[in-house]
Amino acid sequence: MPEMRLDKFLSGQLPKISRTGAKELLKKGLVTVDGVIVKKYDYKLDPEKSVVAVSGERVTYREHLYIMLNKPAGVVCAVRDKITPTVMELLPEELRRQGLFPAGRLDKDSVGFVLLTDDGELAHRMLSPVSHVPKKYFVRLEKPVSDSVCELFASGMTIDGGEKCLPAELEILSPKECFVTLHEGKFHQIKRMFEAAGNSVIYLKRIQIGGAILDEELDEGKARLLEENEIKSLISCKQIF
Repeated sequence: MPEMRLDKFLSGQLPKISRTGAKELLKKGLVTVDGVIVKKYDYKLDPEKSVVAVSGERVTYREHLYIMLNKPAGVVCAVRDKITPTVMELLPEELRRQGLFPAGRLDKDSVGFVLLTDDGELAHRMLSPVSHVPKKYFVRLEKPVSDSVCELFASGMTIDGGEKCLPAELEILSPKECFVTLHEGKFHQIKRMFEAAGNSVIYLKRIQIGGAILDEELDEGKARLLEENEIKSLISCKQIF
């Protein structure tokens, strides 16, 4: 891996630390590389091999962060918002770093799996219309759903405004509960699909993105790093197109 400047390493790995903040840490002699105090901000190191510590605490290098957040209702999928709380504000201090953003949307009143990352390339691949990465949702409805709606979803229905949807899978769990798997992300899509079928969504929870499944032990409003196998499964799930 190419060498990296020490101030860039620190600002990229420490929460809320800018390049200027990193230089201040260096000036104060708080940073060591392989056990030796370093004060030069342009000191070059191998980020994967060098042992960097701040005030004696090792700084583990991660090129990118991939975070699973269990979004509660009333929070928006945005980096910042002047009125409404955002998913970024739910992150604990140790998971915050510059450049993080929500990869994809989840409606304000919907809950469940939101991916936060600073890996723009992976997010682009995951969200690209040509990728058709599946996203699975648990849905609770106002009225019972019938097998005919399963066929309607599978056929690629047209919703309000004349938008044509890709085929979607609907699995009925009980008269008013089901799983829905989409391969695209139109605005309020599931709600609009059920409205077109004469029904209304009263609860919507995203439980899976690609092959990565929402951790059942992760409470609403909480977040954790994805494991390596979960990261790979985000875009490696077998597609139907």
